[in-house]
Amino acid sequence: MENVVLIIHLLLALSLIGIVLLQRSEGGGLGMGGGGGAISARAAATALSKVTWGLAIAFICTSLALTVIAAEKSAGSSVLDRLGGEAPAAEETTPAEPAPGNALLPPSAGESGPIVPRAD
Repeated sequence: MENVVLIIHLLLALSLIGIVLLQRSEGGGLGMGGGGGAISARAAATALSKVTWGLAIAFICTSLALTVIAAEKSAGSSVLDRLGGEAPAAEETTPAEPAPGNALLPPSAGESGPIVPRAD
């Protein structure tokens, strides 16, 4: 069921993108100065704008349906429940001492060496 709604949602999204790109530009950025656009009471109700509204409403409905389906799927369980098993207990262990010739690792807390000033 979720896959069917998801495919319909994807097709609606692509159709909505295509129908918006087909519409005539009113000019003016963000609807300013283009004769009012969708804000005015006398907005032109062309066939493309009606189709756009229909696709937008269907897109919102499929979005809500997908949200409800996802909420029902995860009701009563958490992410930790789905992992299976219990969380491992933290163990206090001391790290192993590095090999004496390994100069790439920093010295351990108990080890103190001579402090040599840097020659810059």
